Amino acid sequence: MITTTGLTKVYRSRGRDITALDGVDLHVREGEVFGVIGRSGAGKSSLIRCVNLLERPTSGSVVVDGTDLTALAGRGNRAGKELRRARSRIGMVFQHFNLLSSRTVRDNVELPLEILGVSGAERSRRALELLDLVGLADKARAYPAQLSGGQKQRVGIARALAGDPKVLLSDEATSALDPETTRSVLQLLRDLNRELGLTVLLITHEMDVVKTVCDSAALMRRGRIVESGTVGELLATPGSELARELFPVTGDASGPDRTVLDVTFHGDAATQPVISQLSRTYNIDISILGAAMDTVGGRQIGRMRIELPGGYETNVVPVGFLREQGLQVDVVDDDAPASVPVRSNAARGAALVKETVK
Repeated sequence: MITTTGLTKVYRSRGRDITALDGVDLHVREGEVFGVIGRSGAGKSSLIRCVNLLERPTSGSVVVDGTDLTALAGRGNRAGKELRRARSRIGMVFQHFNLLSSRTVRDNVELPLEILGVSGAERSRRALELLDLVGLADKARAYPAQLSGGQKQRVGIARALAGDPKVLLSDEATSALDPETTRSVLQLLRDLNRELGLTVLLITHEMDVVKTVCDSAALMRRGRIVESGTVGELLATPGSELARELFPVTGDASGPDRTVLDVTFHGDAATQPVISQLSRTYNIDISILGAAMDTVGGRQIGRMRIELPGGYETNVVPVGFLREQGLQVDVVDDDAPASVPVRSNAARGAALVKETVK
């Protein structure tokens, strides 16, 4: 539904070039909720504004629903009309609502339809229908100043849906809201995704947003996508930064001659008593050093850090047992052989301090 290829955006500031996007390749499948996460300055907002051509890319292409928007930009009146038509099918939700204070809630929702030349009666009907969809039918005659932050954002979502879009872009739409309101707005986005078949691309700096609502995610750093995939794929990828941030676990070995493992649970394995089975099968004492479990997309997913007695060589068979159960197992043991995935405590700590997504 959304594909960017070699997308580059360079800004000119005070006589020097600043690269906000550096060859971004991104693919968002139809009907999914895709989250792009990264620190401030990573290029997230530039990316989403280039997707709907609020910002014109310096180079590269943006294809939305089979239409190459970049090919239409700057190609004369006919192409300009086609571009405006294509952009009308892309809804945009902003962080700071951007509502007109002098207009009622209904009038704010009607604004895009007014620009498109829709008749007054049809505008009113459509606006009331959308306000009912986002749970604000009783606020149609209210003004933005009379609404809470969460209600304002719901108006912003209703306005973004006015053109009957296939794609909804969300630029930090929940970052100005309290946790409870954030959850309700995210649930609304998920409901709209399912009920209307919307493809949602959202920008965020909050891992909880990705965990709560996203089917897939990408990590941005310095204008580049450094990691992307479905949440399940990321959790199954050894050394995945996003997996570590989504489900962080800590804990050091209690002493020498111990094997510390990071075990990732997803799919059917997440509901099975695998750790207790391991303990009974091999008659070993297992210490749980840390765990992070949650429900993502209706499925229980998580990670656990466990400690087994003895060095890695004595635990090859138990480790193999865990992997046979469909679990991702990373060895966090400085003495483990190089042939197995290893992340030392020191290296892991340094990486987290340096790269933690805020």
